[in-house]
Amino acid sequence: MTTVPVPGPRRLPLLGNLPAFSRDPLAFFTRLRERGDLVEWRLGPQRALFLSRPEDIGELLTGIETEYRHPELGWAFKLVLGEGVVTSEGPAWRRKRALVQPAVRPRQVRGYAETMADCAATLADTWRPGQRLDVRGEMLGLTQRIAVRTLFGADTAGRESMIGPAMDVAQRAIGDEFRGVTLFLPPWIPTPGRRRLKRAVTVIDREVARVTELRRRGDEDRDDLLSRLLAARDEQDRPLTDKEIRDEAVTLYIGGHETTGTTLTWAWYLLSRSPGARARLTRELDDVLGGRPPGHDDLKQLPWTEQIIKETLRLYPPVWLMTGIAKADSTLAGRPVAEGTVLWSSQWSAHRDARWFPRPDDFRPERWDPDAAEAVPDHAWFPFGGGSRACLGARFAMVEAVLVLATLAQRFHVETDPGDIPPRTGLTLQPSRPVQATLRPAAG
Repeated sequence: MTTVPVPGPRRLPLLGNLPAFSRDPLAFFTRLRERGDLVEWRLGPQRALFLSRPEDIGELLTGIETEYRHPELGWAFKLVLGEGVVTSEGPAWRRKRALVQPAVRPRQVRGYAETMADCAATLADTWRPGQRLDVRGEMLGLTQRIAVRTLFGADTAGRESMIGPAMDVAQRAIGDEFRGVTLFLPPWIPTPGRRRLKRAVTVIDREVARVTELRRRGDEDRDDLLSRLLAARDEQDRPLTDKEIRDEAVTLYIGGHETTGTTLTWAWYLLSRSPGARARLTRELDDVLGGRPPGHDDLKQLPWTEQIIKETLRLYPPVWLMTGIAKADSTLAGRPVAEGTVLWSSQWSAHRDARWFPRPDDFRPERWDPDAAEAVPDHAWFPFGGGSRACLGARFAMVEAVLVLATLAQRFHVETDPGDIPPRTGLTLQPSRPVQATLRPAAG
């Protein structure tokens, strides 16, 4: 089955559709989806196609490295993540993926589960009924502590106040580029944002180098992610270089901190507006855990908790767009695609397509029940990407989100204030304003 491209919105000279995209990327993608399954548009001078049909999205996700090349993701993105597994291509990417993947396999993630639950329980011990919270601040602080402990071990305890703000600056700068604010500016133009970013990256590099050197000098066996990266060897028995260690450590930190913290923030927001879903969550946690902390072995017994996370990822996917650039002789949906064309797909748009998700704007965790009548097509839900370049940390993120939600929800209701909070596009899909909440005891 082929998809026939249709023209997109009216374009401006030179700028194309850049102003509309920059103003509100999510609304722009929704308008493109409403025009057809394959829509032609322009981001500045770049030829672009927007994909909405799951089969076409699947071709894009599985065709990176073969039909399509990984796009340049901007100066800020490259400065922060370097030449890590997310930004590399070809043989360099295959080597790094093979070295990094063993550190986040299910067996290793099982070993991190206790740390995840312990950190969440420690946070819950500081909470009190009636207390007011900045939910995103609390969740990002928690996932930052989990990321620091699982990635670096105990050597960074108490130093989160250094690396955390630097990472926040880095993520905001990347988000600005994704919206086209500085995407087309040459790297040598010293904007205020770029100067802030350089200072932040200096802090990040210094802290990663410090902990790496401590690891290398130490003689004790450790089970954190950094130790696994240091021990990794490729087929020629070569280790990762210091620069490669730095790049992969930063990539894993961002993936394990920002995305999960944001997902948990949206989960509390959605549960506060869905008393039935929240009551069912309480019953499941009471029945399975009975007040004890959750562990990795409990995950299969917490299907509703996992369905809440999956539905949150559908409505508010942290990663909200995927792109690839057509190589020579590329095709899509049985049709040739001109070399250099940028292919775009958006989790935000696809996840809210009523063809695949009836009542798409409703929070309905039951749609993820294995026995649900509404079958979701492959590649209609892809919060972690797909194909060979799917997120390596997907299992880590799902286990972390489920265990944290289970730990906190069995002790407290996090009642967010009434009123809609639209999302804001950045490196991840974030709330556009603070998510304020009041704590209530779960058993009452």
